Amino acid sequence: MSAITRLFDFPYHQQKNYNIPDALVTKQDGVWVKTSTEEYVEKANTISRALLRLGIQKNDKIAIISSNNRTEWHIMDIGILQTGAQTVPVYPTISEADYEYILNHSEASYCFVSDDVVLDKLNAIKQNVPKLKEIYSFNKIEGCKNWSKLLELGKDISNQEEVEERKNNVKPLELATIIYTSGTTGKPKGVMLSHNNIVSNVLDSASRIPFEAGKSKALSFLPICHIYERMVTYIYQYYGVAIYFGESIEKISDNVKEVGPNVMTGVPRLIEKVYEKIIAKGSELTGIKKKLFFWAISVGLRYEPDGANGWWYEFQLSIARKLIFSKWKAGLGGNLDLIVNGSAALQPRLARVFAAAEIYVMEGYGLSETSPVISVNDRRNGGFKIGTAGKIIDNVEVKIAEDGEILCKGPNVMMGYYKDEKLTSEAIVDGYFHTGDIGQVDAEGFLKITDRKKEMFKTSGGKYIAPQLIENAMKQSRFIGEIMVVGDGEKMPGAFIQPDFEFVKQWAKKKNISIGSTNKEISANDEVKKRIDEEVETINQKFGHWEKIKRFELTPDVWSIDGGHLTPTMKLKRKSVMEIYKDLYDKIYR
Repeated sequence: MSAITRLFDFPYHQQKNYNIPDALVTKQDGVWVKTSTEEYVEKANTISRALLRLGIQKNDKIAIISSNNRTEWHIMDIGILQTGAQTVPVYPTISEADYEYILNHSEASYCFVSDDVVLDKLNAIKQNVPKLKEIYSFNKIEGCKNWSKLLELGKDISNQEEVEERKNNVKPLELATIIYTSGTTGKPKGVMLSHNNIVSNVLDSASRIPFEAGKSKALSFLPICHIYERMVTYIYQYYGVAIYFGESIEKISDNVKEVGPNVMTGVPRLIEKVYEKIIAKGSELTGIKKKLFFWAISVGLRYEPDGANGWWYEFQLSIARKLIFSKWKAGLGGNLDLIVNGSAALQPRLARVFAAAEIYVMEGYGLSETSPVISVNDRRNGGFKIGTAGKIIDNVEVKIAEDGEILCKGPNVMMGYYKDEKLTSEAIVDGYFHTGDIGQVDAEGFLKITDRKKEMFKTSGGKYIAPQLIENAMKQSRFIGEIMVVGDGEKMPGAFIQPDFEFVKQWAKKKNISIGSTNKEISANDEVKKRIDEEVETINQKFGHWEKIKRFELTPDVWSIDGGHLTPTMKLKRKSVMEIYKDLYDKIYR
C-alpha cells in the first residue's frame, strides 16, 4: 500500500495484485472491447515515450476533452502524468468562450478530444489560443491527427529509460492536475491537486466501499473530467475492479443490463429518474399485482438501517424483497448493490426505498478542492445514516465554524487555485479549507449538510432563508422536477418550478384532464398550477411561516446543462436561472 504515492502507481498496483483481462472496457461499434491491465500499462508507457519525443517537459499542461468516458482517456491520463506533465481535464459541454479561457489560463500545449462535436468547438477558438501546438482526436476524424499516431511514435522502446527517470522524479506533493470547476457564477477556477491530494483521498476512502477485490465490475458514466468520478475510478483500479464505460446518459439503462455491474456512481437527479420509471411501470399494473407493488413501496419508505425497525418490519421487508424488489434489481443488471451518490443531497425517501431493494445508495460529501471526499456513508458497521453525508473519512479533520460553515483540514485539501493567490488565501485559512457549506456533525459523528453559505439570503423582514433545505423538501413531490427558491431582499420567498412534465402528463391522463401537449402549454395550464400549488402548500407545513413559498411560477422548459440552468454536475446555476426567468421573477414580486 505504501508503494502508491503518485496517481500512475495505481495501474502498476493492479498489475501486480490482480492483472485482470478487463481493466478498461469501452463499447465500439456495438461490441465491448476489453483492455487488460497489462495492455493498459504498456499503452500508457507507449504514450509517455511518444510525449517525450514530442518534447514534452516536466510541468507542461495537456488538456483532455471527452464527451464520454472511455479507455483512451485513462491511458492518456497515466501516460501524461508519468512524464511529470499535468493533465487539464475539461468539461465537453461548456461554452467556446470557457474552452478559450481554460486553455489560455492553463497554457495547455496539446489537447486531446473525443469527437467532431468537441473538435468543432475547439477549432472555432484555437486561433485565440497561441500556446496550443496540436490537437489529437480519439475518434477517427478527417483533418485531425489521431491519437494512434502517438502509439506509433512511442512503439520504439529505446527511450523507456528516460520515462523511468521522469517517473522517479515525480514527487507525491507535486501538481498532478488542474480541475476547472464549473462554477455557479463567474469564470472557472483552476483547482490545483497534487498526486498526494488525490492518492490520499483514494486510500482514505477505499475502506468505505465493499468490494470483492479482483472480481467486481463497475459502470462509469458520470463526467470523468470531474474529480468525483475520476477519484472513484482510481479506487476501482486499486481494488482490481473492471471498469466498463457507459456509452451515454441516454443509454445507461441498456448498459446496466448488458454489463451487470456491482457498483456505479450516481447523482440525485439520475436516481430520481430511475425511481420515477419504476413507479410509472408499477402504476400500469392492475389488481393484486398493483396493490402488492405499492404495499412494497410503503414498506420501503419506512426502511431504517441495521434492523432498527424490529423483527416484524424485517419480516415484511423480506416478503417485499422477494415479491417486488428482486425485480428492480434484475432490471438493473442483477448484481447492482451499491451506488455512490455525490454532487447534491439525496432525498431520504429514495435512500430508504433503494436500500429496502438492496441497492444501497451511499451518500457522500466533498468538493473539487478536497479531492473530493470529506465524508461518505458505509452500510457496514453502523456507518449508514439516512439524511446524512456519512462519517468523516480517515486522516481528514472537520470543524464547524461559529456561523455553521464546514471547515476541512487534511492531505486531501488542494494546493490552491492556479494563478490566484488571493482567492487561495481567502479559501484556506490556518490550514483549513472553507467549504462555503453550512452543516453540523451529530453525536454519532455523521455529517449533515444544510445549505450553501453563499446561497442563503435574507428577506426584507430580516429573516434568513436556506433555499436548499426548502428545495430538497419540495422535490420530494413527484409533480416537481426542478425548483429554485428566490426572494433575496423581498418580503417573502418565491420559487421557479419546472414541473416533472412526464409525470404531470400521466396524472392528467389518469384524471382525464386536458392540459395540452407541449411543455409550454402544460406550464401555463391552470389545473396543473392548482395541483402543484396543493403540493407546495402541503410541504410548506414543514417550515416556519417566514420560510413558506408564498408564490411561484412554472417554467416552460426542462432545466438542463445545455440550457444554462445546471452545472455539468447537475447543480443549479442560480445566477443564470435568475437571468433566464427574469420575467417570471417580476411576475412573482412586481
